[in-house]
Order: sequence, then C-alpha cells, then structure tokens
Amino acid sequence: MFSELASRPRVNTRGSATDGDRETMPRRHRLEPGSPWVELSTTPADWKKADPRLLATMLGQLHLIRAFEETALELAGESLVHGPAHSSIGQEGGAVGSIVGLGSTDAVTGSHRGHHQFLAKAINHVSGGSLDLSTLVDDGVQTVLQRTLAEILGLAQGYCRGRGGSMHLQWFEAGALGTNAIVGGGVPFAAGNAWAQKHSGTTDITVAYFGDGAVNIGSVLESMNLASAWKLPLTFFIENNLYAVSTTVAEATGEPRLSARGLGFNIPSWRVDGMDPLAVHLAMKEAEQLMRSGDGPSVIEVEVYRFFHQNGSYPGSAFGYRTKEEEGQWRARDPLERVASEMKVLGQIDDAGIADVRRQAQEAMRLAVEQLVEPDPDNPGKRRIRPELWPNVDFVNVGVRGDASELRDVRTLEPTTYTGALTTTKFVDAVAGVMDRRMGEDDRIIVLGEDVHRLNGGTNGATKGLARKYDGRILGTPISENAFAGLSGGLAIDGRFRPVVEFMYPDFMWVAADQVFNQIGKARHMFGGQNAVPLVLRTKVAMGSGYGSQHLMDPAGIFATSPGWRIVAPSSAADYIGLMNTALALQDPVLVIEHVDLYGDSNEVPAGDLDYYIPLGKAAIRREGSDVTVISYLSMVKHCLAAVEQTGMDAEVIDLRWLDRASLDWDTIGASIKKTNSVLIVEQGARGTSYGGWLSDEIQRRYFDYLDQPIERVTGGEASPSISKVLERAAIAQTEEVVVGLDTIRRGMGGR
Repeated sequence: MFSELASRPRVNTRGSATDGDRETMPRRHRLEPGSPWVELSTTPADWKKADPRLLATMLGQLHLIRAFEETALELAGESLVHGPAHSSIGQEGGAVGSIVGLGSTDAVTGSHRGHHQFLAKAINHVSGGSLDLSTLVDDGVQTVLQRTLAEILGLAQGYCRGRGGSMHLQWFEAGALGTNAIVGGGVPFAAGNAWAQKHSGTTDITVAYFGDGAVNIGSVLESMNLASAWKLPLTFFIENNLYAVSTTVAEATGEPRLSARGLGFNIPSWRVDGMDPLAVHLAMKEAEQLMRSGDGPSVIEVEVYRFFHQNGSYPGSAFGYRTKEEEGQWRARDPLERVASEMKVLGQIDDAGIADVRRQAQEAMRLAVEQLVEPDPDNPGKRRIRPELWPNVDFVNVGVRGDASELRDVRTLEPTTYTGALTTTKFVDAVAGVMDRRMGEDDRIIVLGEDVHRLNGGTNGATKGLARKYDGRILGTPISENAFAGLSGGLAIDGRFRPVVEFMYPDFMWVAADQVFNQIGKARHMFGGQNAVPLVLRTKVAMGSGYGSQHLMDPAGIFATSPGWRIVAPSSAADYIGLMNTALALQDPVLVIEHVDLYGDSNEVPAGDLDYYIPLGKAAIRREGSDVTVISYLSMVKHCLAAVEQTGMDAEVIDLRWLDRASLDWDTIGASIKKTNSVLIVEQGARGTSYGGWLSDEIQRRYFDYLDQPIERVTGGEASPSISKVLERAAIAQTEEVVVGLDTIRRGMGGR
C-alpha cells in the first residue's frame, strides 16, 4: 500500500499533475526477455507435411511403450515388481516426440518416471530411428523390451544387472545415461555430458527429462544457469503432468507456465501440448538446430497427463485429488489416438492396421514375460519370477568401486624410504606442481571450482599458474555447488574428460550432498557396477583459520561412511605428489583432503620427480615404537609426533594416508596393534562427524584379542569451531589434546 500511494503524482486543485511532478515521476520502459519464449502447436498442414515414416515410427514406439507399461503394472499388481512402478501411461507423447529424431550418440537422462524415455531412446537405437509397422518387433526391439522388463523386476539380465529397477535405467550404448530417483538429481549430470559433447568437437546434444516438481529444485536451476553461461547443448525438458504426487502445479509455484524458468537464464524456451507428439517433435527440431549450431541450451515444457496415480494402477481420482471428469477429458486426448487418427485422415493407416500395431506390441510383451516368469508351483493360479534369473547374492557389493587394476603398471615410490636426491618445496606448491605435470601430459584433465582461474591460483594458490598455461581447462564456476559437482559427475561417467573439482571448503559439500553422495558416489554401483566414475574432488580443512562454524569441518568421517568414495589425506608434500597421481589414475571418485596448516610447510620431496605413485592402501609409519599405536592423518600427524616427544612414550605413529574402508592398510595397522596392544586414534575435528568413531569400531572387531585396554580417541569437541579465537581453539584438537590422550593410555598401562 505504501509503495502504491508513494507512486501516485500529487495533483493540483484542478486535478491534473503539475509540471514539477511530471519531471520527478520515474520513467518506465517495458523490458523484454533476452531469448524467445513461444508456444508451438500443429496445424493440419504440419501433419500433411510430416514424413509418413516419421509418423509410423512414432505410432509404433507409442504402442510398444504403452504395452510395456501395461505389462509392468500387471506384474506389479501380482507383487512381482519389488518397489514402485511409476507408470508413464499418458505421457508417452513427450518422450517419443522428442527422442524419435535423435541419434544414438545424442544422450538423455531421465527421472524416476522414466520408462518411456529409456524405451524411446533404446528402441530408436536398435531400430536406427525407423520402425516398419507391418513387422514392428524384430530381435533388437524384443531384446530391449525383455531386458528393460528384467531390470524393473530386478533380474540379472537387466541393463543394470537388476540393481537399478524401475527408477535407475541406463544403457550407455544407446545414449541413455540413466534415469534417477532423486527429483531433479540427474540434471547436473546431463550438463556434464553436454559439456563433454561440446568440447569433444561433436554436434551431439543431451536432453534432461524431469517433471514439474523439479523446476523448483536448486540443482535444476543452477544447471540452467551454468548451461546458459557456458552455452552447453542441453535441453531442459519439462514434463508438466500438473501434479507432484497430489500437489498441483498451481499450488507449488507462482508461475504455472513452467517454461518461463528459462527466461531468467536467457534460454530460448518452448511450450507445447505433450499429447501431440508431432508438436513435440517440431519444437525439438527447432531446439536441436539452436544447440547443434553452438548457440547454447533450450527449455521445452510439454503438458502431459499421467493417467494413473504417482505409483501403481489406480487413477488419481481414487485418492481424491483429481476428478473423474478431469481424467476423462485428458484420456480423450491420448497421444496414441492422436497420432493414429491423424494418420487415418491422411490415408496412411486404417483401423485394422492400428489394431495390428497394438496386437504386435502386446504379443512382444507376452513373449518377454514368458521368458521371465512362470507358474508358481506352490500357489496355483499365480506366477513367480523364474528362480534362475535372480542375481547371485555374491554380487551384492561388487562394483561399489573398481578393482584398481588400472594401477597395475604404475611406478610406485615410498617417500619414507626414498634414498635419492631431495629438494625442498612448500606443500601448496606441490599441489599446483603435480597438477601442472599431469595436465601437461593428459589433456583430458580439467579443473573446475569457484575462483580456481583467478587470484593467481585460487584462494590459496593451489592452482597457481594453471589458468595461463591451460586455456579453457581451468574453469571458474558460478557459486553453484550442486551444478558444478554434478556436471563433474556427468563428465566422469562420459569418460572423455577427467574432472578435478575443488570445493573451497568441505562444509560447502553439504549444499551439494545429493550430487556428491546420491549421484557421484552411488553411480557405478546402482547402474550395475560396470561404468567407471573417474573424478577427483579436492577440498581443504581450515580449522584454526577463524572462518567459523560453516567453513571448518573435516569431511573424512562422513565420506568414510558413504559408499563409493575413496579418500586420501596427505600430511606432506612428498605424499601429496604420489597420492594425487594415484587418485588421478583411479577409475573411482576420490576425495583428496588437504589442510591449510600444511600449505605453508616446507617439505623434502624427490628432486625433479612429479611422476611417482604411492600405492593404493599403503599407510606410512612416521615413528616406530612399542608402547601404543597412534593412528592419524593430515596435520594431526605432526601434532602426534610432537606430543610423543613431550611425553617420552615409545609410541608407533601411523599416518593412514588412505582413509576409505576399502583402502585402509590393515596389514600395517594390525602388525602395530599386535606389537603395542593399545591404540590411540587422533583427529582434529568434531566428535559427532568423527572419522575415528567407525575406525575404532572396526579395529575392535578385528583386533579385540590383542587389545589390553579400550581404544582411546582424541577429537575436537561436540561443537563446530567458532569465530572467537579462544572458542575455536577449545573446539579442536592439537598437540595438547594428544598429550592428554597419551597420558590416558599410559595410565591404562599401569604407569609405564
């Protein structure tokens, strides 16, 4: 009200604005979006102009997908689908219309409701983009239908070997990068794939499919901004089915025309009737022309309608959030009937031909089911999965990470026993130096993160000199951790590039927790354990620097209890060189933790050698002893050594170097424990996110019989570090706390 009144001009006694008032009134100019936003629909002329082979292929794909989905719901009704069955019945027009013109090297990512997207891409791949309606199903199409159904049933012959189920469908060969159970979660990966396409010199494109609920997700909006800024060939394809489970679009957003999201990022956007597959196809062709010409991303919003509830075979009206009248109106606009009726008008098919297409699709599904299920001998009249088709239970953990066979022929070196020539360097210079060396030898490596391209090496000098030397490969990102972390994940699974991502502080990872843990960490395993995810994620622990509660955490404990990640924590420049080389050679995501307290330290390193590798899973003994096994990493290693000297205890100090569950050096740890019979685990950060908590449990399970007293731990406090210098010091562990821990061990030994 105030702004309204303030904007009104003062009037004179005759009721008109004075000249002085006119001079002070603001001038207004209507702004226009930087990119076009259009609504596209077809006319009879468009249908007449369309290639009959295109229409036939669309009709064939629509019927194959519809028959598939009906079969999946039937099996779900018999409790043969373990987990959800998110049917795409009613929404097939958007997927088929947009994918039918794509090639196999074009890529798609999808959502939890992604059967139609996956099937359209896979059928397109095996059919060469064209179907003959008289012989709709050849061996290739039949195999796609059966393997996709097998995956949804959780069987070994599925594309992801039964691990993906309904929501995680992937087939790289066909350009299907993976559907995703996290709303909007797969979109940043699609951006990574599009970056790889652009920078590999191709004209290929990527299409990221997601629903109306995802347009309000940060990772989607961040990816739109990044794709626009970097002009990536990526379509943000919004399947607006009007409901996120039961919440309407009108309830969830102030702008229900969801393609408007693109305008804020200067992305050309289309709004299309998704029940008209030809309209979708025409919009996609316009968007393709833009993207294949290097002009950046596009947004396509299609209005579609899922005929059933969020999950299962009941309509939404059965749950009270939709009316039967509304459902009937949308069913009357079925995309299968739309294409068939238009083809009939054009004389390209008759009712008998349409019925035959439907029959062939249903017969293909009958044959697929016949191969996967059988009568249940224990329950007459019911069916069961064929027992021999289940995955072997020994497969359960296979593919959480790779087998590291890629390291078989590398040249290893152990800095603690190296006797050659040495030189002195600062830790932070070793960080930049080894990356320079690797980038010079491997042009697949790119580095990305906030400010890595500026400030002469980022905020700490860790990328010093690299931006000038490797033009286009040191990418300064927007402040958008979801987007650039996920983009890096997409680059990693694409395989043409090898991303090194910098998170300025570990706490920022929780902004991107979905991408770091649900996406990157789980990608290899959940899609069948077959595809590598070679990615290095660098970050620094900054305890003691005064940056407060949201910048100073140690991420080791969280990552160690999250599947898929390997973790390295170098305590010296020499170790950093060898560990980073190994991390960059691995086909797994690797977290490289650094510490600001080490950056300025000067260390001896092998002279002129930036090419050696420290073996996977090899710890270092920094001091031999017999009283107690002290286990630590990063900057706390030097605090442990200082504390040992102060107490005079004969402690054996082990620098873990590798922290993840699969890479721990149990041989070194075990031999030491059997000698000392007592353990002190030392870390700097908060007890709640402690790395030592799970490590202590694991040691106790493995070496209980060798322990003469409980495992002692040194950590920070419960609180995260504060800005106040004295409170920050009170919240973290350093030498003094290690001394207390050693004294506790000494008392447990009877005062020796």
